[in-house]
Amino acid sequence: YVPPQIRKAQETVDDKKREELGRLKKMVNGLINRLSEPNLSSISGQMEELYMANSRKDMNDTLTDILMNACVTAVAMPARLMMEHVLLVSILHHNVGIEVGAHFLEAVVKKFDELCKSDAEGKECENLLALIAHLYNFHVVHCLLIFDILKKLVSTFTEKEIELVLFLLKNVGFSLRKDDALALKELITEAQRKASTAEKKFQDQTRVRFMLETMLALRNNDMRKIPGYDPEPVERLRKLQRALVHSSSSGKDTQLRVSLESLLSADQVGRWWIVGSSWSGAPMISDTKSQAQQKLHVGKVSSKIMELARKLRMNTDIRRSIFCVLMTSEDFMDAFEKLLK
Repeated sequence: YVPPQIRKAQETVDDKKREELGRLKKMVNGLINRLSEPNLSSISGQMEELYMANSRKDMNDTLTDILMNACVTAVAMPARLMMEHVLLVSILHHNVGIEVGAHFLEAVVKKFDELCKSDAEGKECENLLALIAHLYNFHVVHCLLIFDILKKLVSTFTEKEIELVLFLLKNVGFSLRKDDALALKELITEAQRKASTAEKKFQDQTRVRFMLETMLALRNNDMRKIPGYDPEPVERLRKLQRALVHSSSSGKDTQLRVSLESLLSADQVGRWWIVGSSWSGAPMISDTKSQAQQKLHVGKVSSKIMELARKLRMNTDIRRSIFCVLMTSEDFMDAFEKLLK
């Protein structure tokens, strides 16, 4: 039961919150609508100020919603526009905090997975894939995620998936080759194997052949063989990014090294890639193992020390373990090693 006066107070708080969020949405929307390469510096500065003035959660939700509405449409978005939007996210990711990029990435990947499972006719999948590709281009996410997505697409290997593989390789193929040539080679081998077994399945063989040719051109580092490949716009925006990112927070250490599986199961196992967001109830942390280890350490100790521990009322396994480690270590380094174990 909630008393009427408290109920009333809650309602006014909710109305206030709704009003604030509406105002915030309007401000962010105004900035995003004006976004272009020449004014990126001033807009990213204003966005940073908004992050300082409002709660991070509200800002992340608002920004992600507006960007998704702007970029994920049923028609193919212009590549330049996509890059500018993602560049803004990457600047905020480096300057404000990695949870900005992580929140946006998670929303994009979940939406992409959802649309891949449903047979949507529009270009939403391509647009989402372009967002992920540019998040990788601007050092928000590590190549691990891109390889996960490529493996998933190659394993399904239908005509729609082949289109998406081609689209992704055209955008980030040479960067992938630079980052992890071995993984790319394995992917190409897998694609060739799939193509040879699925040859009968497709009416139009030319797309499959074209995809394999593109992959071989990538492996041989031959840019001329990929039609429409132009690294210049990305390079120019990367230069701009280096100018706008504060020097201390730039570099590869802010890249999110997260797999596709982790992103899709974030609600069950927590978000370990954001500080403070992992969840102790995660299935990957098993208590039984750690308890067995504690007992194991105690078992090795002499009965004399165990008696001493009992006298000093070390009444739980973990207290006894720590006490025994401290009493039996040769020096501080040995104690440190054992305590870590």
